[in-house]
Formats: sequence, structure tokens, C-alpha cells
Amino acid sequence: MHRVTVDRSAAVAVVVARGELDAYSAPDLEAAFADVGAETRVVVDLDSVSFLDSTALGAVVRAVREIDERGGRALVVLPRGSARRIFEITALDSALPVAESRAQALWSLTTEA
Repeated sequence: MHRVTVDRSAAVAVVVARGELDAYSAPDLEAAFADVGAETRVVVDLDSVSFLDSTALGAVVRAVREIDERGGRALVVLPRGSARRIFEITALDSALPVAESRAQALWSLTTEA
């Protein structure tokens, strides 16, 4: 089971994913990224993700890259537990702009000049 939503209650768009993200759920993740459209400050909150495959990971990497290319900034809140392992194996935990928590990501994106 998975769920992907977009929260716009702050000055930053937050894509929130929960559960298992795989090839089946990747279209929902991509739709959420399309929904944030031209937003320049985006948090990708994967904290409640229990599984992440390469298809979903690719969607996250593409979205972060596209936001960066249009002059925006995205921060990824990495999952806990075993779902984090794919980031470690691929070294994306070092290559992607990450935050320890959603609160830290929001603070960072709202306080930058």
C-alpha cells in the first residue's frame, strides 16, 4: 500500500510519500512532482516510505534534477530503516541534497536568501 500527496500549507511545496514505492506506484509519485509544477522550493518527504525500488528512486532523482535546472531547490528527507539502504548503495544519500527531517528541510528552504 502506498500514498503520495502534496502539501502546500507552507511557502514550500512538500511531496509526501508513504508505504511502498515501486514501479506500480511510480506514476503517482511522478504525478505529484508534476503537480508541484514550477515551484522553486520543494521538499520530498520519504520519511514514511517502507520500500523504494529503482523506478521510484529514478523519479525522485529526475524531479530533484529538474527543480535544480530551473533554478529552484529541493531537499529530500530520506526514509528510515531498510528503505534507506537503496540511497546508501547508490551513494545518492551523499549526492542528493538531503535533510534530516521535514522540519529541518522547511526551515532551510524558508530561511535562505
